[in-house]
Amino acid sequence: MQAHAGLDVHHRRSQIAVMAEGGRTAVNRNVSNGRESVQAVIGDLPVGTPMAFEAAFGWGRLIEPPQDYGFEPHMAHPLQCKAIVLARLKNDKADAATPAYLPCSDLLHEAWTTPQTVREQRAALRHRARLVRLRTLPRNRIHAALAHHGRHRPSGCRSVPSRDWLDGLPLPAASRQVMADLFDSIDALQMVIDRADVALARTATADPRVKALTKLPGIGLLTEMITVAEVGDVSRFSSARKPASWAGLTPTVRSSDRTVRYGHIYRQGAPWLRRIMNEAARTAKRAPQFAAHYERIAHRRGRKIATSVIARKLLTHAYHLPREAEAAQKPKEPCTAG
Repeated sequence: MQAHAGLDVHHRRSQIAVMAEGGRTAVNRNVSNGRESVQAVIGDLPVGTPMAFEAAFGWGRLIEPPQDYGFEPHMAHPLQCKAIVLARLKNDKADAATPAYLPCSDLLHEAWTTPQTVREQRAALRHRARLVRLRTLPRNRIHAALAHHGRHRPSGCRSVPSRDWLDGLPLPAASRQVMADLFDSIDALQMVIDRADVALARTATADPRVKALTKLPGIGLLTEMITVAEVGDVSRFSSARKPASWAGLTPTVRSSDRTVRYGHIYRQGAPWLRRIMNEAARTAKRAPQFAAHYERIAHRRGRKIATSVIARKLLTHAYHLPREAEAAQKPKEPCTAG
């Protein structure tokens, strides 16, 4: 049996476990991060030795050390590995030995390792979304300051006429200075958001998967890009139900004998994809192809559950459309007469 290695990486030190033939723990040592110290533990292992580690925060940096040492990295899904989830002993030695043991016993439930290009695309889109959230904070503070003085403008405070209206209000000097600072923050963030939008639009035009999603109602360019980046390689899902479950848009099920109970959606999954699908569903539920189904579910189960159903349908369509576009682009083989 081939030897396997397990890795538990920290900021300054790492725990390395080596499982030899027969499932025997040959090495389980804590060393400082660095090529020389790590090579002193695993230098005798052949190139291509499987090295497993538990998926954790900042897992992207965990892939680089095994690749640098010539090993084959495998990222274990912690929620699907009962040996990790149900472990009563929780320390660095166990965290390194358990991933090393799982491949030996064929119990390793491997998580998808996102390619570097997809990780960069996700980072750019998530950065833009966080900038929009930051821009929302000073806007809310402006509305709160106006409400404190008994003022309210239904159209908001973004447009030039709205700012002219604010300039004409008889406000105290302190409140006017607060609003001026908040508007400066909004304008500064808007410049960064506009620059990010230009860069993202440039990359979106070169992706045929983004163009294929334009057929869906309620989905704009930014939503299309987030969907493509969060799903990644759609071929890793064997059916349209898998990405919906991965995004946490499927209901929990409790079944016993002939009794089946459906609960709330399964929120463990891809939160960014689930959030953007729910936002798109609020517009798509009024489209002709979804409106009747939405009203039927809303009348029976409520509007929140009906919106989640439409979000799941949108993601199901988003699974099929890029695959159909790729199939249409492939040249058809000429028919030969028999």
